[in-house]
Amino acid sequence: MYQTAYLTNVKDEAVLGDYWPGIQLYYPPVKYSPAQGIYEDLDAASERMKKHAHQTNAHTLLFDLEDGCRQKELSRELLRKELPDFPRDDVQIALRINPFRTTEYEKDLAMVRDMADHIDVICLAKAGESYGAAEIRDLSSWLAGVNDKITIQPIIEHPKALKLAPDLMGFSTVKHVVFGIHDFSKAMAIHITPQGWIDELKTYLMMLLFEARIHGKGVIGGVEVLINEQPMPEDFVENDDVRRWLDLHGDEESHVVHRHACQEAAFGLTGKQVIHPNHIHLSKVAFTPSPSAIRRNIAILEAAVEADALMGGAIKFEGEMLDPPMFGKALQALLRARALRALEPKDTLFALEILKKLPIRVIRENWPYGTVL
Repeated sequence: MYQTAYLTNVKDEAVLGDYWPGIQLYYPPVKYSPAQGIYEDLDAASERMKKHAHQTNAHTLLFDLEDGCRQKELSRELLRKELPDFPRDDVQIALRINPFRTTEYEKDLAMVRDMADHIDVICLAKAGESYGAAEIRDLSSWLAGVNDKITIQPIIEHPKALKLAPDLMGFSTVKHVVFGIHDFSKAMAIHITPQGWIDELKTYLMMLLFEARIHGKGVIGGVEVLINEQPMPEDFVENDDVRRWLDLHGDEESHVVHRHACQEAAFGLTGKQVIHPNHIHLSKVAFTPSPSAIRRNIAILEAAVEADALMGGAIKFEGEMLDPPMFGKALQALLRARALRALEPKDTLFALEILKKLPIRVIRENWPYGTVL
């Protein structure tokens, strides 16, 4: 007789996995000033970073040294100067480096070696396009000798990379991959629009999501180019409040960014890259279960446990007939909130108690991102 394995000895949150990339804000280390017609100097860039980057409400701050960076050497100098004093708190620090084995790539790695204790993620541009999965293999080996806690996010920007996605995801250093929609559409000669890119690239996004789910990896969504003029207040977190603000104050750009973020969240993406601070909260509320949604899902799981229906059976809840697949979705919502740093400690403990009641096979089905031995 086969025995069903349960996680009866879960004492920490390892089974839940690491926090997700969430909303990643692209931040140019040294940027061009249209008003002055020149690039910033080191002092101006440092002042801007302290004023804006230190106060970000994004989950991840992504410093771009590749396509969005013209002053690469000065940008690296700025990061060497600023990263040691950056207030980490709950913000992940990511670095988008140049393509594998280019001259700028080698310079980027030299900076990473010096700043390794202050970097969480390396985003590899044009991943796999020149040397295939060997790029991730070699970068992983190099990071093992520098800081083995740094993870890699390959950016899928070409059909070659999409075809190689299973191989790129086969490394333990890769927890999430990025769908680089603009370079990918260019490589495919597909004309995408700011309003409709999700539908226009949906086939390829679904292919990437399919492979990622098999390998237990996350996918980070596309970058919006539309910039809304007015930010949504951060205390708007419930769906009704968000819709009301969009109806009363949101411009067309706000509606598009929020709609896309809602679609990406519904697809199960683990993050989204944005280029403007006004995008952050619009995307966060789309990706993060609201407080009322969290309470409802906890109530669903409590009812399932009370009826002893967690692994078999059905219950009636608020006019709906729910069974184990729905209970799994309720659990996923809680774990998603925790992965985005939005779940209270007591609710995290509740989720762990639910996991202890499930066979390891069911946990893997519902949540492939954690550590299940």
